[in-house]
Amino acid sequence: MDLRPLGRTGVQVSKLCLGTMMFGDWGTKDHDESIKIIHRALDAGINFVDTADVYSQGESEEIVGKALRGRRDGVVLATKFFMPFDDDPGHRGGSRRWIMKSAENSLRRLDTDYLDLYQVHRWDPAVDLDETLGALTDLVRAGKVRYIGHSTYPASTIVEAQWVAERRGRERFVTEQPPYNILVRNIENEVLPVAQRYGLGVIPYSPLAGGWLSGRYRKDAQDGPMSPARQRLANRFDLSLPENQRKLEAAERLSQLADEAGLTLIQLAIAFVLRHPAITAPIIGPRTMDHLESQLAAADVVLTDDVLDRIDEIIPPGLTINPAENGWVSPSLHPTARRR
Repeated sequence: MDLRPLGRTGVQVSKLCLGTMMFGDWGTKDHDESIKIIHRALDAGINFVDTADVYSQGESEEIVGKALRGRRDGVVLATKFFMPFDDDPGHRGGSRRWIMKSAENSLRRLDTDYLDLYQVHRWDPAVDLDETLGALTDLVRAGKVRYIGHSTYPASTIVEAQWVAERRGRERFVTEQPPYNILVRNIENEVLPVAQRYGLGVIPYSPLAGGWLSGRYRKDAQDGPMSPARQRLANRFDLSLPENQRKLEAAERLSQLADEAGLTLIQLAIAFVLRHPAITAPIIGPRTMDHLESQLAAADVVLTDDVLDRIDEIIPPGLTINPAENGWVSPSLHPTARRR
């Protein structure tokens, strides 16, 4: 599999990144089967693996750790912190206290001495960026983390974080992990141009739109793609919502376009993300071996300009059909921020 530069780090990563959210209680509960899928991905040339502490409450990290025994040095390993890990209010967020604890926990579960990429799972405006960057800088200088990144940051915060790092002498964020697919194109407006300006590697998640672009859900579907991991995201999958009906209609038109192009919808969807010049490596998130094989098949697909133009006619550039899928909503839009 072709390699691409991870931003300006000098690190080379595969053009597909293996996401592991579906390994463990949220998806494939059989550890041995999950490990087989990971090994198949590595054998296919993927050298980039992404997980998070919150995925099945640490179980995904444990599975990845077991899968990488004896193969760790050949893998660029990324994980994330920030989301509530359990009911303890101190086990979440971007504070120094939790970052240090979370990093040690992830290192233990992943059975490794260092993390190649340690990412903030979301931006929290209640936490000073310098607080978060200071703790992450200490982890880098202690040799426990090689690089740091963020996920689903708004463009303005990406810029602010770069400024804080320069002004305060902190480590610089080198990657952004946003949601991006044919149905969710909001980051084309500002996030991707800003990422290019600062030389960030971009590793977008959900290239199949959480299953909407898997080819399984057509216009006569009664239910949207649901799983234990998606139960808390019902507003993205509830077909009684008009915006999700519009997604279903768009997926139907995209399926027809894929057929005309001699591709599966999965290939069309992943190849679309791969084609954007700001993108480093889309994160694929298979639950089964069949899922993995169908997604690996997209790695060498290059969409023609004609096909891209047809996609733009179905979903205009910069548009997200269901805004709930943008991943981040400004707290300034909450009623409490707008009213006395």
